[in-house]
Amino acid sequence: MSAQTAEHTAYPELPERKAPTGRRLATLSLTALGVVYGDIGTSPLYALRECFRAEYGIVPTPESVLGILSLIVWSLILVVSVKYIVFILRADNRGEGGILALLALLLQQKRRDEDKRRRLALIAVGLFGAALLYGDGVITPAISVLGAIEGLEVNTPALAPFVTWISLVIVLLLFMVQRFGTASVGTAFGPIMLAWFASIAALGVRSIIATPTVLLAINPWHGVQFFFNHGLAGFLTLGAVVLCVTGAEALYADMGHFGKRPIRLAWFVIVLPALVLNYFGQGALLLRDTHAASNPFYLLAPKALLWPLLIIATLAAVVASQALISGAFSLTQQSIQLGYSPRMQIIHTSVHEAGQIYIPEVNKLLMYGCLLLIVGFRNSSNLSAAYGIAVTGTMAITSILFAVVARVRWQWSLLNVVALTTAFLLVDLSFLLANVVKIEHGGWVPIALAAGVYTLMSTWKHGRAALNAIQKETSLPLETFLTSIERNPPVRVRGTAVFMTSSPDGVPVVLLHHLKHNKVLHETVVVLSIQTHGIPEVPAEKRVTLQKLGQGFYRLVGLYGFMQSPNVPELLAAAVAQGVPAPPMETSYYLGRERLVLSNRTKMWRWRKKLFAVMTRNARSATEFFQIPPNRVVELGAQIEF
Repeated sequence: MSAQTAEHTAYPELPERKAPTGRRLATLSLTALGVVYGDIGTSPLYALRECFRAEYGIVPTPESVLGILSLIVWSLILVVSVKYIVFILRADNRGEGGILALLALLLQQKRRDEDKRRRLALIAVGLFGAALLYGDGVITPAISVLGAIEGLEVNTPALAPFVTWISLVIVLLLFMVQRFGTASVGTAFGPIMLAWFASIAALGVRSIIATPTVLLAINPWHGVQFFFNHGLAGFLTLGAVVLCVTGAEALYADMGHFGKRPIRLAWFVIVLPALVLNYFGQGALLLRDTHAASNPFYLLAPKALLWPLLIIATLAAVVASQALISGAFSLTQQSIQLGYSPRMQIIHTSVHEAGQIYIPEVNKLLMYGCLLLIVGFRNSSNLSAAYGIAVTGTMAITSILFAVVARVRWQWSLLNVVALTTAFLLVDLSFLLANVVKIEHGGWVPIALAAGVYTLMSTWKHGRAALNAIQKETSLPLETFLTSIERNPPVRVRGTAVFMTSSPDGVPVVLLHHLKHNKVLHETVVVLSIQTHGIPEVPAEKRVTLQKLGQGFYRLVGLYGFMQSPNVPELLAAAVAQGVPAPPMETSYYLGRERLVLSNRTKMWRWRKKLFAVMTRNARSATEFFQIPPNRVVELGAQIEF
């Protein structure tokens, strides 16, 4: 039994969120520093350094330094400030953001036959964008920690051989502590990142004062001249420039946790000024000493401050990694609820914050992926080739989905949508094309990860749809079943039986099997189905729909949003409050376990059928996922030709 995704029904009205002000606004903005801006905040560790790698053939002359700095500054302004802060944050799904929330927003539109192909294409694009975010979640901890620990090479060159091993230990510990949740350390994220941004801004100001001519890079003409002077090499350098905006997608994905105003305030007041000052400071250093291109971030600091800077950089890298790991957990929860992933164990690590969750299976896979990347690539420079593809692919897909929302949902004029989307994609695709040449040097990693995740998600969605169609064909209408019960009443025994089904209209197969083999029914029978709407949350007062059917039968439907975890005992308690006789110690839950037999009944390719069967066998049991008391559960198997 799986939760059904209801895409086209009326959605419960949610109360308007009040924009925070005063102390609450300041608190949320500080917290957003740690959760939202950890990734983009640590990009100065490696972004400018990568622009002067030997493979690009760009040497740090005054002209090239000013040109690259201009590209970095205007990338921060155009991509983050204009695209994400001003426009993309508008596309919220009742306060929630991220690619899957955006996709759910589009799926709320009513289907029309002529839109079917476009709809399927949008779903495919959105799923692949979500899959790319998993690649980002694997790469970010590896590159952030490596970039921070590489400061050892500057401070104590003798420790250079141990950078990889130290990074492995830190990443391993980071994933091992995920089971304890982020509640206890989450409050420290904001102050850590505030100290980080203050530190990098101070280092930048110190260097700018020594070489103030670096401020000329604010003129975008220096970036244009850089392209004219360096041609193809200058264009390919965009593959490194894009590293300065890694983490921009987190602005959108984490909107539901903090709201638009705190995210915008933190960006314009703290993050953007600190980043620009530090990049300019690194540029000023290169104007004074071209040899500093090997690691301009750490060489920016006085010798006496290298160890403190290394410590705070490592802490900032851990914060950046935590944000992406938590994001992967949230993305998985959304995927499960929207029907794109099998059930997994979701552990809530905080009694106060519903969004703080831990998914052991995802944590284990991310950990293995990060450790393999560190061992395989060994330094952040090598890993940066893989990073760019994941970031730029997600950015381009977000632009496409935003254009559809603006046109279809907001009714923007075609001219405005085309103009704005063209501007966004001109930047996004330029970054993406500049990274294409890196595919053989590591860019294949996020593509392979995304392709694998996309295959799993689409296979599960198509498989469940096909399975539900089979069950619907063979199911008996509930009204017909009740009529037969009235004509030929079976033996009724005391107590309440709850039968779970993905569809509230037909008779659950497990109910028919129970009656066929046991020849009895309980005095009270509850047919329970859980539906997930394409909205983040359904209020508690709108969650339960109860219908009395007669003959001791009740139809109970639980409504949830894609950011919520179903809880069957809570649903039943709500039903009891409405008059259903279901004492906890006299209630049994009957669940069906499907065994798939491969046949030619469905049109899926055979390899996908086998994959779906494997995913079905390994899905988390309904008992655990729906939080049903295990000592009250009876499971009945059913063999289905698939």
